[in-house]
Amino acid sequence: MASLTLPPAPPNPRQDAIDLQKAFKGFGCDSTTVINILTHRDSVQRGLIQQEYRAMYHEELSHRISSELNGNHKKAMLLWILDPAGRDATVLREALSVDTMDLRAATDIICSRTPSQLQIMKQTYYARFGTYLEHDIGHHTSGDHQKLLLAYVGIPRYEGPEVDPTIVTHDAKDLYKAGEKRLGTDEKTFIRVFTERSWAHLASVSSAYHHMYDRKLEKVIKSETSGNFEFALLAILRCAENPAKYFAKAEYFKKYKKPLAEAIHSETSGNYRTFLLSLVGPGH
Repeated sequence: MASLTLPPAPPNPRQDAIDLQKAFKGFGCDSTTVINILTHRDSVQRGLIQQEYRAMYHEELSHRISSELNGNHKKAMLLWILDPAGRDATVLREALSVDTMDLRAATDIICSRTPSQLQIMKQTYYARFGTYLEHDIGHHTSGDHQKLLLAYVGIPRYEGPEVDPTIVTHDAKDLYKAGEKRLGTDEKTFIRVFTERSWAHLASVSSAYHHMYDRKLEKVIKSETSGNFEFALLAILRCAENPAKYFAKAEYFKKYKKPLAEAIHSETSGNYRTFLLSLVGPGH
């Protein structure tokens, strides 16, 4: 007779807070315990742990982590304990700051988020940093790249699966006229289609374009545009065609032909490596 396997008891955020405090208080920080607790809790649970920690020890967990850990491990752990919108806002703020400017990273985050995620992210950005995301985008970007990002964070796009085939065909024709058919590129048309349409719609436009003109839309973007503008358009298109590409571990393997865990192991070390490997989990 098979033995009955009980589901694991849900983690107790109060106990987690106590265990974290013990790990901090020892001779040197017990980083392994900190990693084991925080990497095996979801976003909601991590939020509850922080509430408990604040209530019990009258200190923010983030402050304690900041004083106990260091280097990339500290940076990664401080991002990990944030909710997704807080994490996005924090990374964006750093990517849009003069000293740590990384427009590719900023573009990647913005262009791979849904309209509802962008809305929450914008609110969080303002609440945390006292300035509008749009202001920082406008200050640090330029040209068509700037126009596209500002439109992408500002236009409330449809998020459902329904697509109107007539509009899809129309958009495919417009993109053809704006790019391959003419000398030079009409960037305004690319910006309009890519910032006003849903991911499902854009995926259909890409398919229709290939069918109608025997050329992949991705190749058109690469030949007709350049720089950060090209990078942004490709990020939007790839998310529309395959959102998993930006988020799933299996996609890493398909692209780079080696497991993500193997790459982490070869590129990192110490507690930072342990932390990242814990997030990836076994079998990757």
